[in-house]
Amino acid sequence: MMIGDDVRVLVATQPIDFRAGINRLVALIAQSLEGDPYDGRLYVFRSKRNDRLKAIRYDGSGVLLATKWLEEGQFHWPPVRDGSMTLSGPQYAALLSGLDWTKLEMRATRRPMIYG
Repeated sequence: MMIGDDVRVLVATQPIDFRAGINRLVALIAQSLEGDPYDGRLYVFRSKRNDRLKAIRYDGSGVLLATKWLEEGQFHWPPVRDGSMTLSGPQYAALLSGLDWTKLEMRATRRPMIYG
């Protein structure tokens, strides 16, 4: 599930039971993460194995659930602790690709000056 730079990504730092489906993940978002599962954010969950993730997002007409298993290697997850952490769109893209998202240098973008 690829997203634009403007979408907020919340990563649950605690591993979940990977058998959980949409209903269980929506409940986890509302209860454990104290979030709103219908706010348009992308919520990402990790399994106990570091090579699997589930992502869930409400798109305005329904809830999407995506699962990814890496054939080789592992995802670079944040440290296990309670709660969640926010990633940018590019950081999530790196995580989803199996890259170390912590190595991305995040720079503020500026609008170009228009000379008339």
